Amino acid sequence: MRTAEIRRRFLDFFASRGHAVVPSAPLLYNDPTLLFVNAGMVPFKSYFTGAETPPFDRATSVQKCVRTLDIEEVGKTTRHNTFFQMNGNFSFGDYFKDGAIRYAWEFVTGSQNDGCLGFDADKIWVTVLHSDDEAAALWGSIAGLPEERIQRRGLLDNYWHMGVPGPGGPCSEIYIDRGSEYGPDGGPIVDEDRFLEIWNLVFMQEELSAVRKKDDFDIVAPLPRKNIDTGMGLERAAFLLQGVDNLYEIDQVFPVIGVAAELSSRTYGRVHEDDVRMRVVADHTRSGLMLIADGVTPGNEARGYVLRRLLRRVVRAMRLLGVADPVLPELLPVSRDLMRESYPEVERDWPRISQIAYAEEEAFRRTLTTGTQIFDLAVADAKREQRTELTGGRAFQLHDTYGFPIDLTLEMAAEQGLSVDEAGFRRLMKEQKDRAKADAKAKKAGAQAVEVYRELREAGPTPFTGYTELTTDSKVRGIVVDGELVEAAEEGDEVELVLEQTPFYAESGGQESDAGVITGDGVALEVLDVQRPVKGLIVHRARITRGELVRGVGVLASVDAEWRLGACQAHSGTHVMHAALRQVLGPTALQSGSYNKPGYLRLDFAWQSGLSQLVRAEVEEAANQAIRKDLNVTATYMPLNLAREIGALALFGETYGEEVRVVEMGGPWSRELCGGTHVQHSSQIGLVTITGESSIGSGVRRVEAFVGIEAFRYLAKERALLLGLTETLKVQPDQLPDRVAKLVAQLKAAEKQIAELKSAYALADVSGIVAAARDLSGIDYIGHRADGVSGNDLRTLALELRSRVQDKPAAVAVVGGPPDKPAVVIVTTQGARDRGLSAGDLVKVASETLGGRGGGKDDIAQGGGTDGSRADDALKAVEHAIGHRLQS
Repeated sequence: MRTAEIRRRFLDFFASRGHAVVPSAPLLYNDPTLLFVNAGMVPFKSYFTGAETPPFDRATSVQKCVRTLDIEEVGKTTRHNTFFQMNGNFSFGDYFKDGAIRYAWEFVTGSQNDGCLGFDADKIWVTVLHSDDEAAALWGSIAGLPEERIQRRGLLDNYWHMGVPGPGGPCSEIYIDRGSEYGPDGGPIVDEDRFLEIWNLVFMQEELSAVRKKDDFDIVAPLPRKNIDTGMGLERAAFLLQGVDNLYEIDQVFPVIGVAAELSSRTYGRVHEDDVRMRVVADHTRSGLMLIADGVTPGNEARGYVLRRLLRRVVRAMRLLGVADPVLPELLPVSRDLMRESYPEVERDWPRISQIAYAEEEAFRRTLTTGTQIFDLAVADAKREQRTELTGGRAFQLHDTYGFPIDLTLEMAAEQGLSVDEAGFRRLMKEQKDRAKADAKAKKAGAQAVEVYRELREAGPTPFTGYTELTTDSKVRGIVVDGELVEAAEEGDEVELVLEQTPFYAESGGQESDAGVITGDGVALEVLDVQRPVKGLIVHRARITRGELVRGVGVLASVDAEWRLGACQAHSGTHVMHAALRQVLGPTALQSGSYNKPGYLRLDFAWQSGLSQLVRAEVEEAANQAIRKDLNVTATYMPLNLAREIGALALFGETYGEEVRVVEMGGPWSRELCGGTHVQHSSQIGLVTITGESSIGSGVRRVEAFVGIEAFRYLAKERALLLGLTETLKVQPDQLPDRVAKLVAQLKAAEKQIAELKSAYALADVSGIVAAARDLSGIDYIGHRADGVSGNDLRTLALELRSRVQDKPAAVAVVGGPPDKPAVVIVTTQGARDRGLSAGDLVKVASETLGGRGGGKDDIAQGGGTDGSRADDALKAVEHAIGHRLQS
């Protein structure tokens, strides 16, 4: 029975029994506690916790899931998939143990002709919690299972909770006996390879508190409404029904193994080590496909790092199988074809998916070439010195300089019989991060004064009063000059000032710090910057514009009202822009960073391609419609767990305390964890106009916009520009695009004609260029600048020059193209290649000199760069490389 057929039968079975069929949620789900959806119940979590009222009493789904803790076990066991599908049926205060057991037994053992799975009832065993007499009795009465096939286990195995206070309850697991060839008899308590779990039924019946660990928690009371959460591993059911030995041999996975075997000319099932690598390839190819389909892009942190690791492990495994050529173009389309019946999006989004995957493989191939050489040297050094461990410094060098993930270094070291000083590597990584943080803070708030700030912090945190007022009576707690605590400072001095309380917002959460003044008896200061160099302490960088500032004096701290209004507009505008992006693009367009100040906002978000003008207009329209609706803006403090339960968005990588501030606009339309200042109603933002959208890295886009009066000024300037162009070109505004297009076409035609003339001139002077060849130890070297000649014309020139010296050892290097994008072509004759010269090696030398890269074959290669002013240097570098090669 095909996997897709099992999926269909499961949904049909429960739909016919009154369950609402709920589509799978994306792997990237709005739960800041998770990188990915890792269980079928995750999309229903808020219903089980009571945070939301479910729109149905019973539901069913087949949920896409990814678990990353077991990546190292993939391929080695029958039970570990990175990506997997979880069949589930759920009851919210409707049926309970009786119904759950009855449905499960019917679907598992019912006839295949009736839409069920048809497992042999005599091969089914179940487990229950040791104290759950009710479940044990139901298995006996409903399924007729004998007592010896109903095994009791403890809390570690048969009790479920979320790891935090909330609902919990006993569970019951269904196992299939695979037969004596897979292990000893005695049920799952004896052997879980022979007795394979396929379904877990969770009976949520208790409210828990003080959850300390899996089997250590307090039960508060019975739940008023008992719930059912079940999970059947689709892949596990498939491999049992398809009669194969493991998850990797089912119909949705095994064809990829077949391609891996064909590419490597190895036979699956012959050598265990090869089999493990092929299973890794098949599992990770499918996992990578599904992650990219749901919006993940390769990166160095969080979700992006998981995807990068999976794709790179595919490439690495295929290399260990002897395949050095690109492999994802061969493997990924096969996985796409296997998964598209269940998930049509993998075919619909194929251009985007393949582009991302193939680009990542190409990047890793470059990394492997350089990094492997460095790794081999490190291994050789370790073995020569009779060490059994690679140093943390070498591992850090491979990671920091050559892009080797630490897990790859660990794998490669283990293959050489070596360990890695992971503790040393982690220490160096931490030092690097600490340095980066210190550098950033030093630029803003004098990191050299951290010890002084800690001393000031001991007197207590700085209360922030700026949520409710713009002026606050306060007192000078401390004055810092050049990193030292002083008693007083004079007019003209720039100081760092700590007050007993302040209305000034310190830069954080993407919001620029407040501007304003601090005044006292005979003294005035202009506030230049506000930071938090130590947690809980607000430090003002200010210039004394009048009088003397003395420690302990009373002052009035006043935020510039216009500045704060602009700051509130910009920060609220950022939230509106984020919500508008998610409304138009979907829930995967998650914010990954932001910056805002009066009149301006910048928001980085996860997305794989540029936004068209039409989509930009849709996003802008959605944002301004929300502003026009005058949505109420509220800020509420609540426990972090509650904020997560209600779906408040949080930035990955941010650290939050036990209590957080949730800012809402229009209720759930925009709900984020945020400590910034905001308007009270969305209409106070005024206007948002997008000024730009660009890429800032793999899978991350940046949108920029003006806000409020600055947005109006920007549009007014655009209007003035448009009117000026129409007057200059003597056309009406609606005729302007056609007129500009016509002028651009005429310009391009003229540029093309000029390029053709330059090319013709260069070709006409071939004899003169050949005559200028230099003799390098018996090799004719022709190095020539062909300014303005590029593309095929540059290649044609190089080949024509070679044809004139074909009968002798010769190398030709030609540099051309525009100044900001120079190109180089290098060709060699057979005689030069017999002397050991390679065009591919030489073009790398030239390209690096030009600020770029290149490559190719021994007879012809090409490259480019960014600095055309170094064309002569590039030609000279090739000459030196030839001389060095001939002398070695």
